[in-house]
Amino acid sequence: MKVTPLKILLIEDEPRIADFVRHGLEAAGYAVTHADEGELGLALTRERAHAVVILDVMLPKLDGFDVLRQMRQDGNSTPVIMLSAKVDLPYRLLGFETGADDYLPKPFFMEELVARVKAVLHRQSALPPAAPQMLRIDGLSLNLITRKAQWNEASAALSPREFSLLEYLMQSPGQIFSRKKILAHVWEIDFDPETNVVDVCIQRIKRKLGRKNDSAPLPIESVRGVGYRIIAKGMP
Repeated sequence: MKVTPLKILLIEDEPRIADFVRHGLEAAGYAVTHADEGELGLALTRERAHAVVILDVMLPKLDGFDVLRQMRQDGNSTPVIMLSAKVDLPYRLLGFETGADDYLPKPFFMEELVARVKAVLHRQSALPPAAPQMLRIDGLSLNLITRKAQWNEASAALSPREFSLLEYLMQSPGQIFSRKKILAHVWEIDFDPETNVVDVCIQRIKRKLGRKNDSAPLPIESVRGVGYRIIAKGMP
């Protein structure tokens, strides 16, 4: 039975080091994708899943600290091993504070890097299943850590009620929620006081996320006489 190798993303701009690391990891049985600058590396973390990211600090366009910071803001919890010639304590601390799982000074032995990859994978497999940090439905995403929502090019910070309402709908795309159910979940009101507070809250969310998306309305559908639902591509 053929075993699919684990995928590692290497973000490193020095060709000699990148070749050295890629060949060493492939010899150890991993599949390696390489990006030679920060913006491309960050884009790849958003486009596909990886078991580990090996991230250089000094990168063109976007440095390693910024790549890592944005990954964690995206809700991406993939283990990250940082590589850097910057070995002073403040840099190492910054790496860990930003969300790195390990920090390996340059120069290094390939055997040590492979051992550290195995170590972070082992720690990851020993952890209990993590709660989701991001909800995504087509172009709509909701970061459960920062409480920010994004719809295509528009992003906005939501109030607690707006966040709770949008999260409730996004957890069950396609399901229609009555205003009474939404009031019970979001406002903890277990009766229908004939208020339009749900409709007002929905309109606030649409205004916040619809500013740059006039041609693509937010996929919150009002079901007349019933309530609201999130719709996704391909749904009737």
